Amino acid sequence: MKPDLFHRELRLPAGRFDDQALMQEALREAREAWDRGEAPVGAVVIDPVGEIIGRGSNRPLASHDPTAHAEIVALRQAATRLGNYRLPGCSIYVTIEPCIMCLGALLQARLRRVVFGAPDPKGGACVSLYRLPEDTRLNHRLEVVQGVCEAECRSLIQEFFRQRRKAAKPGR
Repeated sequence: MKPDLFHRELRLPAGRFDDQALMQEALREAREAWDRGEAPVGAVVIDPVGEIIGRGSNRPLASHDPTAHAEIVALRQAATRLGNYRLPGCSIYVTIEPCIMCLGALLQARLRRVVFGAPDPKGGACVSLYRLPEDTRLNHRLEVVQGVCEAECRSLIQEFFRQRRKAAKPGR
């Protein structure tokens, strides 16, 4: 893993995470996805002491990989960095509510907490469409925090798709 992937590390005292600052890191990742023509979703994974150990932005188009959502990319980096596919005590910050696939990966990784900005009423698996983190049939639970920097996260994704629709209209 290249150390420069983590050049913007934040380190906070244990148990004292600045959710808004960490969501701003996820928003930076989302803007990088936009710059590449991908849907602007970004994510960062932090370890139990607050160090960023994984970063991700959407890249399914460029990688020809339907699983290359921001959350999965960030989880892969974090798991590689720690040398373990389980990430107990870790948290993820993501600009948009995770989908079923990503929530399944977060549960498999045994994350402690998922913090997201804007809800996804058409595909969200935390609180909007499904409520997987609270499903008692599963053997792991995730703490869910929603609405961190919600307006900024919502605005970014809405503007991206507004511009895409405008560009796709005939005669433009």
